[in-house]
Amino acid sequence: MADVSPEQFLALLSKGKPVPGILLLGGEAYLREMCRKKITEAYVPPAVRDWGITRFSAEDDEFSAILGQAQTMPMLAQQQVIFVSGVEAWERLGEDSRDALVKELADYLKNPAPFSILVFEASALDQRMRLAKTLAEKMVTVSVELSGDPAERARLAVPLAFEMAADLGVELERDAAEELAEILNGELASIRTEIEKMAAYAGERRKITRADVDLLVVSARKYSVWQLADMLAAHQPARALEFLDSLLRDGEPLPQMLGALAWMYRKLLEAQELPASTDGWQAASRLKMRPQAAEQAVRQSRKFPRAQLATGLEALYEADSRLKSGGTSQRAVMEFLVAQLASR
Repeated sequence: MADVSPEQFLALLSKGKPVPGILLLGGEAYLREMCRKKITEAYVPPAVRDWGITRFSAEDDEFSAILGQAQTMPMLAQQQVIFVSGVEAWERLGEDSRDALVKELADYLKNPAPFSILVFEASALDQRMRLAKTLAEKMVTVSVELSGDPAERARLAVPLAFEMAADLGVELERDAAEELAEILNGELASIRTEIEKMAAYAGERRKITRADVDLLVVSARKYSVWQLADMLAAHQPARALEFLDSLLRDGEPLPQMLGALAWMYRKLLEAQELPASTDGWQAASRLKMRPQAAEQAVRQSRKFPRAQLATGLEALYEADSRLKSGGTSQRAVMEFLVAQLASR
């Protein structure tokens, strides 16, 4: 069956047609939890969820028990959802046991019970193995993983930010959602945390504006990166590394700091495209920034050759990929990046 994005999957669920087999593949915790919630809401009414929702672990439960549940009509509920976590554990079975399990699963999915939605969850699967191939052929695979492209990640985060705000009973302005997604590098857990803070701050207003984002989330972080910009433009790696060290000692989260730097480089590139006669208010409108901050961006942009900004943005994206892949000290990645950005 098809591989779909979370957005495409939500559209599929909205049609109301049961999907017998779903694979949630990837390690992004917020996306996975959101998909679980939407699947539950789509197929099992709140009043019967005690009977219509069952959870198994591939590590701890027998496969026969999972299939037995799928083939058993639920009490009081017209449909049931069966969640099975840690499906990658089946890859570690002996070859004979694994082949028998895959055959049983394939036979079931040829003629699935009409009242059951089987949801498998795995952080990663070996695509060379029959298990992964069978799941890809027989189930709808939903990628619950963030894109390696920061711009794509931020784009996906905007509609999800609206969902988060709605869950908290507040309205989130589009400008606020876009600013939040960009400055937090599309990190969904961080975005959720910040929306919770702003929802509490908004109180009875029940609306989160871009001004709230600037005030509560990004003002200090943006101020920090503008300070760093001076050191990068002046090619002062020692000062830049010392400044980075002070930010890290103050508890600045590395992914968010990286997102703020990428945001700054994009704004500097945009500012360089503005006519020389552009005033602060015109720059603010074009750059989607407050006038004072837009004037600062225009001033800073004149200190950088355009090629330095372009190659710097590429270096930021590469560093983001290294942070996501793990295996290297996050601090080492950031120190190498800052030294690279400040070099001649």
